[in-house]
Amino acid sequence: MQSVTLIIDKRLELSTKYKKLLESDSNQVIISRDLLSAIKIIKDSEPDLIIISDSFDDDLSDFCKQVRALTYNMRPVIVALSKSADFNDRINVLNNGADDFLSEPVNPKEFKVRMDAHLRREFETNTDTKLFIPNNKYTQRAIKRKILESTPWAMLYIKIQNFEQYRQAYTELASDKLQQTYAAIIKASIAADDYIGLLEEDSFFVITNPVKAESLAKFLTFAFDNVVNKFYAEHDLSRGYMILQGDEFAGKRANFVHFTISGITSDVKEYNSVSQVLTTLKNLNNIADLPDKSNYIFDRAKISATDSVENPVYNNKVVIYETDDALCTLLHTIFELQGYEAIISQNYAEPDQTPALIIADAGDLEKKNGLNLCYKLKQSDKFRNTKIIVTSIIHDKELVLNTGADLYLPKPYDVANLVRWADSFVKEFNG
Repeated sequence: MQSVTLIIDKRLELSTKYKKLLESDSNQVIISRDLLSAIKIIKDSEPDLIIISDSFDDDLSDFCKQVRALTYNMRPVIVALSKSADFNDRINVLNNGADDFLSEPVNPKEFKVRMDAHLRREFETNTDTKLFIPNNKYTQRAIKRKILESTPWAMLYIKIQNFEQYRQAYTELASDKLQQTYAAIIKASIAADDYIGLLEEDSFFVITNPVKAESLAKFLTFAFDNVVNKFYAEHDLSRGYMILQGDEFAGKRANFVHFTISGITSDVKEYNSVSQVLTTLKNLNNIADLPDKSNYIFDRAKISATDSVENPVYNNKVVIYETDDALCTLLHTIFELQGYEAIISQNYAEPDQTPALIIADAGDLEKKNGLNLCYKLKQSDKFRNTKIIVTSIIHDKELVLNTGADLYLPKPYDVANLVRWADSFVKEFNG
């Protein structure tokens, strides 16, 4: 991704000379010869480096102060060029927002080296120190610049699903290694003129061309799924899921990490803002998410899976399977008061509609009706995404979780804790 340098200088010959010195494949140089157009360029392109000369009637220190105020949220490097070599002028300009001051005439070699150093420092400041790729702030800047260009583009939002659960189960050191591995896979898969950066801790962003975007997404899902098993212990691989540790999470089943990739292209729709781009990509990404495998979706193509997609409607249905009449009444009352549509069932029959959450007693040691129901529902496409909490007097965590339950809650349990888990699972179900 090219950095952007803005030269604000009304002198034709000198500004052209400075542009020739600085322009390269990695640095785009824009010249503005009046202050109004300079302000528009700053708002649109968010330059990494702004070079301001005193060729205007405005006081140089005042103009540096205005530019710094205008760019407080992007914080570019500001370099002042002046015919003055007076010490007080230097101090005044630097105190009003400039990062550097050069007196003209300036040696061309020194000028280029200084500006390259400023650009390098600006890029390093916006680089994630763990993954060595641009951070969220710089990525949003890159998106803003790209949507203003006339050349075709494609953008990919790549999210690591279940990343936080993996970190809880395997520690921060292991999650860092996973991030670094996947960042390396993406970097090795894109061209030199493509862009890779971070959006959040669990998501990457790629800007490429629309011709190869879909084939890139297809390759990345294949590559991710082929290395993911290297990040798990043998007992988790044989079990098929993770069990989160600690008092807060003990008994919670967590699926393995997988990736969802959503893509948009400039040839399908015109985008006018960073927020519009990110909202579209994140909504598509939610549709692409499958429970246990990587997947991708584009705004011009169907989802690469056989599952149908329904229009999202918030689901607040909670089905309660409980043989204890008093506890059954208590849970029904509490969930109704919490605003849920609570349904009671005492015969372990399959629900007529798909609820967001099922709370099921495991049953006695012999019949295990709740465990059998849980296993049956998790094998069904209709209930595959429904969250299931199994409560039980059977204190065998793996026996319960192996049926597909999302959480094992041993009896007796704290009802307030059950409600907190229910709130979390219903929100997770609804995305």
